[in-house]
Amino acid sequence: MNPICQLKSLEKLSLGFNKLSGRVTEDLNNCVSLKYLDLGNNFFSGLFPDISSLNGLVSLYANCSEFSGIFPWISLRNMSNLQVLSVGDNPFDRTPFPREILNLTNLNWLYLSNCSIEGKIPEEIGNLVNLIDLELSQNYLSGEIPKGITKLNKLWQLELYLNDLTGELPPGMSNLTNLEFFDASTNCLHGNLSEIRFLSKLKSLQLFENDFSGEIPDEIGEFKNLVNFSLYTNKLTGRLPQKLGSWADFHFIDVSENFLSGPIPPDMCKKGTMTKLLVLQNNFTGEIPESYANCTTLIRFRVNKNGLSGRVPGGIWGLPNAEIIDVAENEFVGPITSDIKNAKSLAQLFLADNRLSGVLPADISKASSLVSIDLSNNRFSGEIPAEIGELKQLTSLQLQGNMFSGSIPDSLGSCRSINDINMAENTLSGLIPPSLGSLQTLNFLNLSRNQLSGPIPGTLSFLRLNLLDLSENRLSGPIPVSLLTAASNGSFAGNKNLCSESIKKFRQCSSQSGMPRHLRVVLLCLMVAFIALLVSLVGFCYLKKKSERVGERSLKEDSWDLKSFHVLTFTEDEILDSIKQDNLIGKGGSGNVYRAVVGNGKELAVKHIWHSDDNFGQKKIGGSTPILSRRGTKSREFEAEVQTLSSIRHINVVKLYCSISSEDSSLLVYEYMPNGSLWDKLHTCKKLGLDWGTRYEIALGAAKGLEYLHHGCDRPVIHRDVKSSNILLDEHLKPRIADFGLAKIVQANSTKESTQIIAGTHGYIAPEYGYTNKVNEKSDLYSFGVVLMELVTGKRPIEPEFGENKDIVEWVCGKLKTKESVVSIVDLAIAEIYRESAIKVLKVAILCTARLPTLRPTMRNVVQMLEEAQPYQLVSIIVSKDGGGK
Repeated sequence: MNPICQLKSLEKLSLGFNKLSGRVTEDLNNCVSLKYLDLGNNFFSGLFPDISSLNGLVSLYANCSEFSGIFPWISLRNMSNLQVLSVGDNPFDRTPFPREILNLTNLNWLYLSNCSIEGKIPEEIGNLVNLIDLELSQNYLSGEIPKGITKLNKLWQLELYLNDLTGELPPGMSNLTNLEFFDASTNCLHGNLSEIRFLSKLKSLQLFENDFSGEIPDEIGEFKNLVNFSLYTNKLTGRLPQKLGSWADFHFIDVSENFLSGPIPPDMCKKGTMTKLLVLQNNFTGEIPESYANCTTLIRFRVNKNGLSGRVPGGIWGLPNAEIIDVAENEFVGPITSDIKNAKSLAQLFLADNRLSGVLPADISKASSLVSIDLSNNRFSGEIPAEIGELKQLTSLQLQGNMFSGSIPDSLGSCRSINDINMAENTLSGLIPPSLGSLQTLNFLNLSRNQLSGPIPGTLSFLRLNLLDLSENRLSGPIPVSLLTAASNGSFAGNKNLCSESIKKFRQCSSQSGMPRHLRVVLLCLMVAFIALLVSLVGFCYLKKKSERVGERSLKEDSWDLKSFHVLTFTEDEILDSIKQDNLIGKGGSGNVYRAVVGNGKELAVKHIWHSDDNFGQKKIGGSTPILSRRGTKSREFEAEVQTLSSIRHINVVKLYCSISSEDSSLLVYEYMPNGSLWDKLHTCKKLGLDWGTRYEIALGAAKGLEYLHHGCDRPVIHRDVKSSNILLDEHLKPRIADFGLAKIVQANSTKESTQIIAGTHGYIAPEYGYTNKVNEKSDLYSFGVVLMELVTGKRPIEPEFGENKDIVEWVCGKLKTKESVVSIVDLAIAEIYRESAIKVLKVAILCTARLPTLRPTMRNVVQMLEEAQPYQLVSIIVSKDGGGK
């Protein structure tokens, strides 16, 4: 840039939207004639240059360019001609609201979002009477919205979201009659919305996640231009204006989690453009208006947890673009109609806790995108259609608490992705299909309280179930030996014709029910002899090794307390004996990890955590260094992992068998993952040539594990350290989410999760850690997006080739300008035929790593998008903003 300012008459310098990096070394003060300066949307570093002599400047763009330090606000003091000031989205040091701006009375565009401004918005903001656009969002602003803002009657857009603003909307906001876009969401505002009723030009009103109360003004129903309306998570009461959304090309409404009542406005899809109707968790009554049955643009339809009644209009079931239909926890009656065959995009169907009835139509099989079906606690009857086995993407089927009869369809064995089947409390009869044993992803199987008969299929022994409940049926015959542990948990209670040789509460099996008794006796004797020999050998080896140890204290000298979370097939002593140097397989800041092989040949992983008072340790796993790994008395990592994992049951989350604690240390016993971590397979000397099919399955499985943590637990679990080294791989390269030492369970009485420490690993940490201590599941989304980028590109999160202070997210985003540059970042090891699928996954990764947390999808959305990116599908990158909140 050195020669540029030798052009003394230069009036316009436009360098925006490039890939410029490094420091700006040019003395811009020599560009004395400049009126237009654009350095925005680049990758600069260091301080913003001195521009104090550019008094004739009219437009200054420096947004989103990675400048740091303190912006030279004082240099703006004499720029009386300045009309555009855009310096947001830079990691500047925190600073009070710059008062130098308050004298720039010709400003019409002021963009200061996400640039670390703190304190109160000055009353003198009202001096800037020519402002058309004022954006102060995503900062550290506090206090009330000043009354001075009401003087800005030319305002077209006012953005104040993601701050800590308090108080009520200032009296006089009715003066802002030109306002079209108003967003003050995610603050601490309260009071009523009476000032909004005069802003008749509004197109978008977003005040969600505040503490507003009172009724929504009726006048809003007359707003002719309103297309976006989002007020969720407040304390609003009364009715929605019945003409709401009936005038313009209305797009979405989200008023969920309030106390609104009365009917749903009937005409919000009058223009046929509505995509999201989200009114869940209110007190709405009446029927669903028939008009929404023809709203074919709807993507999300959620009215659950209200007092709605009547029949669901037939066309609702068949909305062709709907991805979720959620009418659970209401008082609906009537059937699911055959219209459901038209719901080609439907992924989630939630109908639980209503009074719906009739048969489940076979046409449900034509809704081929279905992932989750929950019909529980209704009055459905008739047989479960065999066609349900055609739903190849189904992962959860909840039919409990109905009146289904007939047999369980054998075709369910074709649902290869399913992990949860619950058909309890029906009147199902006949045999349990052996085909269920082929469902390798099945994690929960509950067929209790039915009229099932015949033997327990031996094929169920092949499953890795966390829950099996076949109680209160009419089953007969021997309980398979491999399921005896489940029998001791009551899984087979209430089946008087079942028998067992080893469990006394069941009758003894006759010789006709299995092998001859004398053979069983011989076999039992041989097994006892073999176990005795094995124990002797293990004891001999243990004593031999123990005598060879130098400086290792026996853990058995301590007093231990064992807490089991599953039925155990090993003893405490077997675990204690495994804690020795020969079995060490990993080290971390919170403790060492050992491989244990117990008496029955089962392999386990044991984490040993010392309760020491070491101050701070750095935890290095897979080449990545977390910002924090604290070890203290009553180790917080230990408590977090136990609290989190002991209650989790999912095929894609590592299984915690038990904890064993003493005064000085604790042991966590997990299932063993023989293939190490995803980091190992992508980036280390253990690198494996993972084909795209395997990478895709790892991505999808890990996403399902995180989806369960965020959405499937009683209270959401935020992992806070998602990375490729915490995704472990079993013998079939199936993924498990692991290492919950930093996890946080969201409290039931809290709507916002916060923590006072920065948790995570460099390269995976979401950018909001730089400006807020509020942490929620969106931070996990960012980290998972980085993992997806690793899978697609084969690169580490931080590589020298990315440039100084750059990570994989910035590198990828810099390659999105042309299709050729996008294709170039796909790992060359991925076959060309799968490149389009990899690019679709990359699109999901880009959505997950959006700088603004509210723009990131949920993990539930991510699973759906990844399922649409199966390797046989050809796709392209389309990055768009999601406007809905639920």
